[in-house]
Amino acid sequence: MNKTQIITKNAPSAIGPYSQGIKGNNIIFVSGQLPINPSTGKFATDEIIGQGKQSIENVAAILEAAGSSLEKVVKITIFIQHMEDFAAVNEVYATYFTGLCPARSCVEVAKLPKGALIEIEAIALT
Repeated sequence: MNKTQIITKNAPSAIGPYSQGIKGNNIIFVSGQLPINPSTGKFATDEIIGQGKQSIENVAAILEAAGSSLEKVVKITIFIQHMEDFAAVNEVYATYFTGLCPARSCVEVAKLPKGALIEIEAIALT
């Protein structure tokens, strides 16, 4: 299997010993994306809708760098700080994914890096 690291300045740099994404054969694995604006290095906003949009935009930027797109996502995992935000997350999600939507999990977690409200990871095809 060929394994290639995906790196783009259009998404936040990794904050630990991991890659933004890895491409293996025809599959792209995008690491969890916090709602960090890559231009400022700060959260896009302090509310869930804006943070959800930024996390998805970061996933999209990594996929684009790998020669893919959100349309080719087959699995999404969403980590949220508060399950009360589930409906708002669905509202944002539905603006990016329509029709044949990817398989998805959404789980509440005790804490996310840097105090984020959301983190999103994805698996896509090339």
